[in-house]
Amino acid sequence: MPTLLLNLRNVPDDEADEVRSLLEDHRIDYYETKPSLWGVSGGGLWLPDDSQADVAKAYLATYQAERGERMRRERAQAIAEGRAPSAWSAFREDPLRALATVLGILLMLGLVTLPFLFFAHG
Repeated sequence: MPTLLLNLRNVPDDEADEVRSLLEDHRIDYYETKPSLWGVSGGGLWLPDDSQADVAKAYLATYQAERGERMRRERAQAIAEGRAPSAWSAFREDPLRALATVLGILLMLGLVTLPFLFFAHG
């Protein structure tokens, strides 16, 4: 029976490529399903049978632990060097989008507090 090894929803392309290479390097058979047109399925990497599932999951767990540590180191280095994205950098890159986001948040806060303002004196 096929086994889902990795759901590809919100998985960066580089990570998916690295997992594909990992499986190929260890000669683990897999196939890939693409995301659906309507976004119901994000696609995935599947093992055609259960015989290699435990080995593949062990390799994937090791890879993900190493990737997580590598990403944390890169993030810490980017912060130390001042290259990490921030709210201010997002505002500078796309001020209209940032302003629209702030206005949307203020609008939602206003809508949520209106009932308390009107019915608090009742």
